[in-house]
Amino acid sequence: MLIPSARQMGELDQYTIKHEPISSTDLMERAATALAREIQRRFSVAVPIMAFAGPGNNGGDTLAVARLLSQAGYHVSCYLFNINGRLSEDCMYQKQRLQAETSVSFIEVTSQFEAPQLTSDHVVIDGLFGTGLSKPLNGGFASLVKFINASPATIVSVDIPSGLMCEDNAYNVRAHIVRAHLTLTFQLPKLSLILPDTQGFVGELKVLPIGLHPDGIARIDTPYAIMEPRQLQTILKPRDPFGHKGTFGKALLVAGAYGMAGAAVLAAKACLRSGVGKVVVHTPDKNNNILQVAVPEAVLSADAGTDVLTKALPADPFNAVAIGPGIGTEHCTALAFIEQVRHTRVPLVIDADGLNILADHKGWMQQVPAGSILTPHPLEMRRLGNRSIDSWSTLHEALEMAVRHQCYFILKGHYTAICTPQGKVWFNPTGNSGMATAGSGDVLTGILLALLAQRYTAEQACQLAVYIHGLAGDIAASQWGEISLTASDLVACLPRAFRALSSDADLPCPSAPFLA
Repeated sequence: MLIPSARQMGELDQYTIKHEPISSTDLMERAATALAREIQRRFSVAVPIMAFAGPGNNGGDTLAVARLLSQAGYHVSCYLFNINGRLSEDCMYQKQRLQAETSVSFIEVTSQFEAPQLTSDHVVIDGLFGTGLSKPLNGGFASLVKFINASPATIVSVDIPSGLMCEDNAYNVRAHIVRAHLTLTFQLPKLSLILPDTQGFVGELKVLPIGLHPDGIARIDTPYAIMEPRQLQTILKPRDPFGHKGTFGKALLVAGAYGMAGAAVLAAKACLRSGVGKVVVHTPDKNNNILQVAVPEAVLSADAGTDVLTKALPADPFNAVAIGPGIGTEHCTALAFIEQVRHTRVPLVIDADGLNILADHKGWMQQVPAGSILTPHPLEMRRLGNRSIDSWSTLHEALEMAVRHQCYFILKGHYTAICTPQGKVWFNPTGNSGMATAGSGDVLTGILLALLAQRYTAEQACQLAVYIHGLAGDIAASQWGEISLTASDLVACLPRAFRALSSDADLPCPSAPFLA
């Protein structure tokens, strides 16, 4: 599913109007009908509705929703803010219909606004500004937003919370953005609706199809997209019934300083649960007994160091290598790390302390082989980069580095972003907050390593691993809840996640309303 820019959404509307063909007012009616149905589905007719409409087409949508809800029996009051005396043509048309066809309590604000009393019983429909906003709100509209946010009412935003811009909000005024409880956006998600720094304004997100032209959607050229299950099902390889250990790959996992053996255990278990033929774990000698007992299926390679890693291994006997989970950043380990990286010519995953070592030696990034996969969380990404200040800039720095170094950057978090060397960003719809727990990233590393060893391309491995990782988390949360979820639960649920993706079974994905 594509994520368009604000400009592209406007162009998509115009393409639909021209090629369906349909009038702009009829398209607005279609959008308003979808909104009204969703509001009716969620709120009883006894709930009082207070609609705040702006002077543009977002306001027109809101006036149309107010009319439809009133005609459905809701008690609706409506404020239209026309401070400059200029309404869009469609907004003017919807104003006239609202006044002619309903008995809605309607006030057009041209100068002074007398604030109504809002209670916890009210539903506020926020339709002040939509996706076309390009600068922070100020003056009277900023005060209005503060009034709405301070109210105890339930806030439903039309398309996007007023004051929030579609992409870059780094220098927005956060107090001047509506904090919605529910955002009902049209046809396709917008970038700021899924970025960590701005999700707090969105509340629950639901995408409403409004019949925008499929040919127009197909023409959108955007680097951003959300992965969908059917797309991933096409790249998941069937298991060869005549395969053997060699068929499914030999993986090298370099992990676990003494005291961090758990990272090696989790990554190795995840690797084995993800279909690899054989995994060799290179780890300090003191971890031997722990690994032998915890992961008896793994082959152990004891480092000469008793507590920390000190030596690299030849990578040629392996189909893929992963390095970093729990290895620490000691000087001897850092030297062993860069030696391993330099001499690895098979697909490579760098995670955790491997990323911390690169952050401490930024010049070493030049020695990371093209096609490698790096898996930073936002703080690690900001250490790797130089200028990240918020989720928008962090995402773009990851994307720039992916293109510059011809590597894959998996920026972990809710809606994990896969940044490719070609400048594409794939967002992942699976996963939940229960996965914000120690060891979760080690599990992802193990899945990536297994898929690379099975000769998936780097991009395929990134897509499948991230999706499966999140899906295992959703399955685990459905069984045990998010609060009690641990990384070991993710490993335990990997078989069900792979089985679900490889079948036509319904995939639990509670955090992805746009895939419903």
